[in-house]
Amino acid sequence: MKHDMPFPAGEESLLSTHSVYGAPCWVSLTSRDLKITEEFYSAVLGWRWRPAKLGEPFRIALVDGVPVAGVAAVAAMWQMAVAWTPYFAVRSADEAVSRAAERGGTAAVGPISLPPGRAALLADRDGATFGIWEGELFSDWETWRASRPAFIRLHTRDAFDAAMFYGGVFDWAEPGGCCEVQYEGDEVVLRNQGDVVARIESGALEAAPDPSIRPHWQVHFAVEDVAACARTAERHGGSVLSLGDDEAVLRDTDGAQFTVTARRFGG
Repeated sequence: MKHDMPFPAGEESLLSTHSVYGAPCWVSLTSRDLKITEEFYSAVLGWRWRPAKLGEPFRIALVDGVPVAGVAAVAAMWQMAVAWTPYFAVRSADEAVSRAAERGGTAAVGPISLPPGRAALLADRDGATFGIWEGELFSDWETWRASRPAFIRLHTRDAFDAAMFYGGVFDWAEPGGCCEVQYEGDEVVLRNQGDVVARIESGALEAAPDPSIRPHWQVHFAVEDVAACARTAERHGGSVLSLGDDEAVLRDTDGAQFTVTARRFGG
């Protein structure tokens, strides 16, 4: 669910999801232990932390003072999976949930009210989990979007079929909309204001015993040194699932999987 949209009290919102509907607008992690999670990501990604509006056990991760991601240590308490989840901006949470259901998706949580907005946690028809957010975006959201600290990629059974699902839910093909969809080789690429904000690729196996090769959204974080992040992750109790020159797939101490990508290759 959308635990912790970082909208600090007393600040004016510059944007709402009505302005950027259909685009990824946030990433959030559910974990079990907040202290261990903070220590791990501080070491691996250099994050600093501030409280979230919802209080304990929620936190906002910062890089150079810019919000990067949200963390909520509620996996055990709320019986939720430990995982990174991308959130998409919508004009109406109720309408987005209905559209997903009409296209074979399911709603796990919500829509529920989390002032200053509403959120829901959904799964597409191949089982990949994603969130939606309706409402205000935090005041420096444009800085977050421009710096692109996070990038998302859907590993799915059929990229073109998935694009039809998400396009129908999020109005990607609507004339004058904020997102553009292009088919590039075997991938579907989503752009917002000319920047690549998501990719969809085929090849995941629905019934695979390994969840890392079943349909899922993978969150990527841009870093300066991929190999250094991988070494630090192992030193702090995480694991390295794959390591290349420009990208590494890592698992944190709780088991949540994420990717670090060399900044020059991000997106």
